[in-house]
Amino acid sequence: MQRVRAPTGLHLAYVARAEHPAHWDDVLGIATFNGTPAAAAGAAGIPIAQVSTPVLPPETHLYEVWSCGRPAESGQHQRVRFRRSEEMLFGCITLAEADFAAPAHAPSSLHAATAQAYAEICATLEAQRYPHLLRVWNYLPDINRDSQGTERYRQFNSARQCALQACGRARSGNVPAASALGATSDSPVVVYFLAGRSAPVFVENPRQVSAYHYPRQYGTHSPLFSRAALLRQPQSLTLFVSGTASIVGHRSLHIGNTARQTRETLTNIEALLSEANRVTRGAHFELDSLAYKVYVRRPEDLALIQSELAATLGSQAQVIYLQADICRQDLLVEIEATGICPLAAAA
Repeated sequence: MQRVRAPTGLHLAYVARAEHPAHWDDVLGIATFNGTPAAAAGAAGIPIAQVSTPVLPPETHLYEVWSCGRPAESGQHQRVRFRRSEEMLFGCITLAEADFAAPAHAPSSLHAATAQAYAEICATLEAQRYPHLLRVWNYLPDINRDSQGTERYRQFNSARQCALQACGRARSGNVPAASALGATSDSPVVVYFLAGRSAPVFVENPRQVSAYHYPRQYGTHSPLFSRAALLRQPQSLTLFVSGTASIVGHRSLHIGNTARQTRETLTNIEALLSEANRVTRGAHFELDSLAYKVYVRRPEDLALIQSELAATLGSQAQVIYLQADICRQDLLVEIEATGICPLAAAA
């Protein structure tokens, strides 16, 4: 079991299927990979995001478990299944593109499905009164494939931006931390998220152009995410690090070199941690204190990426690996992370 937790407040654990929690009272939500079932959690009313991205090495089965340290309540709004505590809400939505075939009102079925997913997410947050979208995970099949003359990732960005604008949400600055990765062909669009009643601090990386300010060469609609979001709770700080890659400024670096891309990505995360520690009182995040989710484009690169991470983070680092295509075709690795720092230790 790999766990990041604070004395009270939000907890994150990566657990093997055989190690799932004995009690589900304080669990907010679960993401599964490899098509791993979670029947016991579903029977307990826990929202489950079933993500079609294989775990590496193969035949590994993991749960990503978010909990809050106190009893939580389940519910559903439209197609968003959620579970909430007094301060936090976990939600997920799964939509099949086939249900949005040949839409008259959108450029593609992916565009239509994405726009609908975000419209229902925003409606859920408004209805349940959790106004602050903190962290979003997006998984869509064939993310790099061209469809109807446009890369599918660019279609996704267009739909996300249009939907958030229609819901009256910001398109720069105060936008959530996020990741967007490929999933296996013919799988549904899956989005899961964390939202809160308290506003986070959004953090940008001084080494990178903010994603929402990318030039038009990356698409007519920029990706809408902050590099990180930092949430203060009564006894802890939680840092959500968005999907991070070998990008400096707005350009991809070290094309074709997996080892150098991995090192550059870790340098970006380290710079982001320094910025988070600078802007927030009580923050004291370090590379080796985070839990990491690493997306590997080519499975044959796994051992090399593991070696690079061990050299920087140490052999005891909390890391899971998933096989997934990444938003840019020239990127071979992407890393996201979560850190939870007890305020007593950070002060």
